[in-house]
Amino acid sequence: MDKQKKKKSHFPFRLNIIFFSVFLLFSVLILRLGFVQIVYGENFKRDLERKEDVTVSNPVPRGKILDRDYRIIVDNVPKNAISYTNEGYSKQQMLETAEKLAKLINKKTDKVTERDKLDFWIMNNPERANAKITKNEMELYYAKKLTDWDIYQLKLERITPEELKEINKDRLEVLALFKEFNSGYKFTTQIIKNEGVTPKELAVVSENLQSLPGVDTTTDWERSYAFDRTLKSVLGKVTKSDEGLPAEQLEYFLARDYSRNDRVGKSQLEWQYEDVLHGYKSKLKNVTDKTGNIIENHPLSKGKKGKDLVLSIDMDLQMKVDQIIEEELWAAKRYPGTFFTDRAYVVLMNPKTGEVLAMSGKKIDRNKQTGRIEMEDDALGTFTTTYNVGSTVKGATILTGYKTGVIGPGTVFDDKGLKIQATPLKKSYAYLGKLNEINALKLSSNVYMFHTAIRIGKGHYEYDKPLNINAKAFDTIRNSFASFGLGSRTGIDLPNEQTGFKGQSHLPGYLLDLVIGQYDTYSAMQLVQYVSTIANGGYRMQPHVVKQMLEPKEGKDELGPVVQEISPTVLNTIDVNPDWMYRVRLGFKKVMQERGGTAYKYFSTAPYSPAGKTGTAEAFYDGPERYRFGKEPPPVMNLSLVSYAPSSNPEIAMAVIVPWAYQGKKDNRANLKIGRRVLDTYFEMKKNKSWTRVP
Repeated sequence: MDKQKKKKSHFPFRLNIIFFSVFLLFSVLILRLGFVQIVYGENFKRDLERKEDVTVSNPVPRGKILDRDYRIIVDNVPKNAISYTNEGYSKQQMLETAEKLAKLINKKTDKVTERDKLDFWIMNNPERANAKITKNEMELYYAKKLTDWDIYQLKLERITPEELKEINKDRLEVLALFKEFNSGYKFTTQIIKNEGVTPKELAVVSENLQSLPGVDTTTDWERSYAFDRTLKSVLGKVTKSDEGLPAEQLEYFLARDYSRNDRVGKSQLEWQYEDVLHGYKSKLKNVTDKTGNIIENHPLSKGKKGKDLVLSIDMDLQMKVDQIIEEELWAAKRYPGTFFTDRAYVVLMNPKTGEVLAMSGKKIDRNKQTGRIEMEDDALGTFTTTYNVGSTVKGATILTGYKTGVIGPGTVFDDKGLKIQATPLKKSYAYLGKLNEINALKLSSNVYMFHTAIRIGKGHYEYDKPLNINAKAFDTIRNSFASFGLGSRTGIDLPNEQTGFKGQSHLPGYLLDLVIGQYDTYSAMQLVQYVSTIANGGYRMQPHVVKQMLEPKEGKDELGPVVQEISPTVLNTIDVNPDWMYRVRLGFKKVMQERGGTAYKYFSTAPYSPAGKTGTAEAFYDGPERYRFGKEPPPVMNLSLVSYAPSSNPEIAMAVIVPWAYQGKKDNRANLKIGRRVLDTYFEMKKNKSWTRVP
């Protein structure tokens, strides 16, 4: 019992020690907190009031565009520029800066609107503006029967023309600057002037930067074109600094970390490869206090200019083809019946890789500024415009006949014209006798193709009797044609490709027109893909104009390493017997190399063994002068040509289209003249090139 009492007597003492220790610890903590609050309180308060604002991004030069020999096509030219960054300034501060800057530089005022002038007058004359509001109107305002907006509108309406004249030329420049200052986004640098910034302006602004908050002198960039207008419609355009992001794609670009005033590719190659060419902007993080004033900034990334694009295009060849088209178009215009003749298109492609070596389009048009008739670039038309092309499609017709089993190697038809009830005689340009499919291609028999189409449509022909066919034949033929690239997207790596017009009627006569290229329409790019498929033995290659992507280099003449190589892409293969493809290719060879062939006169002496198919289509004019001719468009003849060479081991494929080439009976043969000169040029230039190299 004594031992238990002894143990209990120590318990309160130990508990007191614990309580005392806790008391000491809390005392130390309270003293420490007091010390921190008194000594460091203000510092911590400032830190708490800080905030990290949006990251500021500064643009970098776009990537260059080069041809297949690494010669620069599109580059960046540095330009002196004056910029402004709104770092949270008030409107009054912006106005004061604009007034100072207007004395140092000349600023264009063409974008100042009448409304801008009215707002500016009120801002500069607040008392006179308030005096325009009557006592009764102010009472209504205080009674909340008029809003601030109503009062402001009344002020605007009552400013007289004489009062607006107070904004003279000098004040107008101030307004133009203030307008740009005020329209920018906070902490976003915008270009105020980059056109015609003189060395004197740059120097005097640089000297006065301390008194011009937000203003800076910098270097801006502008796209330059080493080959002037050559291929320019395909290269595309970039928005100007005062345009910024296109309104219709605003959300798309903002989601990808673009600023609203960034310049971006807005058409064709510049648009298609915007993500590659744009590069990575340098980034700066601003730290501000709660009032928005910048306390400090931290660099996040240095930035990196856009990657360079290497095209498959050879600019020497491109310019030569351009020149040939121009010369032959002007020459064709000297023939009768060529009032509507105003354009022509040529595409050259490697049939084994899909690399486009040249895509040339030329168009005769009136210069809107000078009023003169000039030849302008229309390379875009090689894949965005489509036409009836005539007999060039007959190779696809024969192969469709083989695939459907309605004809076989050696099938013979008599070339006598077909007379369908209530329809004009449908025939070839002359009676060609009894033909197999090879000679039907050589001589370009329409009637052979008609019989093939009738069989595909499960029809039965009798002279001057109705012709009934299965309407599904239209789909059968079109699907087969599409497997070659006719009437379908070729997959060219450029936007806005057109597939062409497909006739809607299923009358039997239109099926016959379809198989001779006089119903649906096709582009030059589709034709070159089609003939390439025949040339390479049945592989439909995807055409492409971009060959490589390179990392940028600082040195102007240095090339960076390859980051991506565009490999050949087979879109589909033609499932036909190799012997069938051989027979079609033999027919194409006879077209150009055997007497009687429709292109023999122009290509028989060519040393590079060409093969191909000519085309003449009865069509209707649908060009810029169409509005002159009421409901019924004038009839015209379209000319086309597809070819490849050498015929035994093709390395180049070509398509030529000359829409609205002539009216009447006088054929100017512009398609054949252009085609021969283009292929001659290719093989002559090939001696010093590496066009046939597979990536």
